[in-house]
Amino acid sequence: MTDTTANASSVPALSDEELKKIESLSYEQARDQLIQAVQALEAGGLDLDASMRQWQVGEALARRAQKLLDDVRSQLDAAQAEQASAGATAGTQDNLS
Repeated sequence: MTDTTANASSVPALSDEELKKIESLSYEQARDQLIQAVQALEAGGLDLDASMRQWQVGEALARRAQKLLDDVRSQLDAAQAEQASAGATAGTQDNLS
């Protein structure tokens, strides 16, 4: 019996350097590069390896953008909680300490 997967090409995972570069992107940069990756996939014409590579890059970019959005959401939630706490003690002796 022959192993048919032996001839299949494998796409290596993104390198640490590539991941570090993606992790250094701003939200806008990650979003714009993600849009480009999706457009390249939607346009077609890529071979399987190039498509898989583009998909890997897109996934990493999407994770980066989502992490940045989650971080902002956490900051907003903390600020709102602090504001609510300050509002609850406004006009009382608690806010003087």
